[in-house]
Parts: sequence; structure tokens; C-alpha cells
Amino acid sequence: MSIGEILVLFFTVIMCIPTIASLTRFDIWWVRGFDFPRIQISFLIICVLVASLVVYEFSELWHFVAVGALLFSLFYQFKKIFPYTYLARKQVMKFKGSDPNATISILVSNVLTPNKRSDKLISLIKEREPDLVLTLETDKRWEEELSEIEKDYKYNIKIPKDNLYGMHLYSKLELDDIKVRNLVQEDIPSIHGNVILRNGKKVRLHCLHPMPPSPTESETSTNRDAELLMVGRDIDAEKDSILVIGDLNDVAWSRTTRLFQKLSGLMDPRKGRGFFNTFHSNYFLLRWPLDHVFHTKDFTLIDIARERNIGSDHFPMYIKLNYEPTAEAINEDTDAPAQEEENWAEEKIQNADPLMKKMDFNSLQSIFRA
Repeated sequence: MSIGEILVLFFTVIMCIPTIASLTRFDIWWVRGFDFPRIQISFLIICVLVASLVVYEFSELWHFVAVGALLFSLFYQFKKIFPYTYLARKQVMKFKGSDPNATISILVSNVLTPNKRSDKLISLIKEREPDLVLTLETDKRWEEELSEIEKDYKYNIKIPKDNLYGMHLYSKLELDDIKVRNLVQEDIPSIHGNVILRNGKKVRLHCLHPMPPSPTESETSTNRDAELLMVGRDIDAEKDSILVIGDLNDVAWSRTTRLFQKLSGLMDPRKGRGFFNTFHSNYFLLRWPLDHVFHTKDFTLIDIARERNIGSDHFPMYIKLNYEPTAEAINEDTDAPAQEEENWAEEKIQNADPLMKKMDFNSLQSIFRA
């Protein structure tokens, strides 16, 4: 075996590890971390494949086995990210009408608590003029600096925190029946309630920012997964118009987020339109989509954009939707969860020992349903 073959074989093994890890259901942080960089992993697999074609003479069986393993890994990785490429079918149809009273625009921005450039976010808000602004990682200092926008956003919910999980919601549209809850972990809030469109339509709103799996925050993904899956399980997309927004600390193509969509029946307007990678803003080659807006089938898309850098490690995410009941007939359905997937979701929720277990049934319904 030549040195070239040894090196290529070594990188072949390395490139197969993310796929092998992803096929397991271990929730330790470093295993779940492979869910994030699937775009980058796919590119590196292609590089090793090219090297294999150059180095191997395909005179031995293991040459074919090694290349086959790479091809399988590439197929697996690309299958996960394919729905978010321009080659895939769009899940949410483009709006073609002109009724301004049925629209809602949203700006989601993880500001990064130590970031001092509130002027950049304020400038973006004034430029875009969204109906809703959700800020994450906002503390008391950020709250004071954002008070400048309150003259235009008279409805607001303020939860300043110094633990990177502060949350502020500013709205031009009326907010109703708002509740702040810690669904799974103490000191990690979420906002639940209604936002009322200009035409009087009431839309359920859920703002989330669960803790990510990482060596510095949570050793496993269990609590993050449980929060997303609880919301997905308990909302009623058949009855209510719903928006779920925030920094979910999970990528769109992970097992958890895909199951969240199946359980909830919510749409992802990014499908067929691009990745919209919002994190990390400082590293061009290491980016993936962490900031999300999901909605029920009765919305069509007017605009969606990853916004410019505001000094945070996240780019803000902007979306404008139109409430259109007839869209239910044209928007693509989400897949229904299999029984095995529902069992896995329930196991995740139980393992997290969520604070929600301490609430009675009526309290749960008041959070998730109108």
C-alpha cells in the first residue's frame, strides 16, 4: 500500500464518521454536532472521492469498498440537505395578491449579548419595518438601547437575562393572551400567545430559544429536542393559524427539526429556496441555518432573506408572509410521523423531565392552542 493510498484511506474513514454518527440516536453533544455542517461534510467527501479516483488503481477489492463507502456517505449527506437546494420543490408557494391587511413581516435576530452594535440592528429595523421583531440573547443593556424602537412597536414583551437566553418581542400588531413560560429548563424562557393581523385574523405565536448541545452549555441534545418536539406535538395546525419563530439551535435538516415539522404539520418556506445560513456570521466556510420561521399551510410567502451582519455571530432572518386560507390547497403537505417516530419523540420529552409536566392539562392547552 502506497503512502498516497494510506492517506486517502485515512481521510475516507474520517469522512465516514459523521454519517455513521448521524445514523445513531445518541444525543451526546459531539454526535449531534455532526447534524450541523452537512454542507461542508458533503464538500469534503467530494474532495476525498476525487483523490480516490486519482490515487487508487482499483486493482484490489478494498479500493472499491472505500469508494463505495464514500459514495454512500455523500448520498446520505446530500439527501438531508437536498430539500433546501434550488433543485427541490418549494414547500410554500409565492404570494401573488395585494392585500396588505393579511400580511405579517417578522425579523428574528440573535444579537449576541456582548455585541455593542445595537445601532446596526436598529438601522435594519427602520429599513425593513417588520411587524414583529424577536430579539434573542438580549439583556437589560440591550433592552435600554432598543427602547428607541418602542414608539413604533407599542406592544412588547421584555425578558432581559444575563445568561444568553434573554428574549424581547416587539410588535406593531396587537398581541393577545401572551404567556411567558420555561418549558423545559429554568431560566430559558419562551413566549406564547396570539398576534392579531390587520384584518382581525388571530394567529398563534410561539417564540423559542432552546439550549444547544455543546461542551459549554448542554452535554446532550435532550432538552433542546424535548422543547421542539413538545411544541410540535401539542400545537393544532388543523384548528389554528400558527407561527413558530426563533433561534432553535438546530439545523433545518436534523432528525429533530424534521420530526418537529411532521408532528406539527408546519411549513418551512426555505425548502426549494436555499439554505439561508444564519450562523456563524464571522466564518464564511462554517455556516448553517439556526434561525427559523415555521408556519401553517394557510400562509403564502412574500419575501424571505438573510439580512446583513449586525455585529452578532448570527445574521438576522427576515420573512414576510400573507395569510391566505386557500393556500392550504396549493402548499405542499408535510409527511406524517410514523408510530416509531412518535414513540421516539415521547421518549425524548419524558427523558428531559420538562417543567411542563408540572402543569395541568388546561394550562398546557392555554399555552399551545387558542
